Amino acid sequence: MANRHRGEIEAVLDGERMTLVLTLGALAELEQAFGGEDMLALASRFETGRISASDAIRIIGAGLRGAGYERSDADVARMTAENGAGGFIAIVADLLSATFGGSAA
Repeated sequence: MANRHRGEIEAVLDGERMTLVLTLGALAELEQAFGGEDMLALASRFETGRISASDAIRIIGAGLRGAGYERSDADVARMTAENGAGGFIAIVADLLSATFGGSAA
């Protein structure tokens, strides 16, 4: 079961319930992927609420890897979520909110 106090969320991907968490290592991965200088710049980027499909793939992939799953971004790109694209958006919003507090997406 996910522990929201540690920034964890649960999501159903490919029909499997999984835990996602943006650990410090996962956040560093996202900083590098998005060219951000620090976590504040990363949080500011996500606060706009404008997340592309490739952003969602990177964020979900980092969250899965942060939780210990060995899934590449290519693996994530082939996954399905409940409620389709809306489900992916909800997962990203929930994960960013759990990580940064409030409404990060």
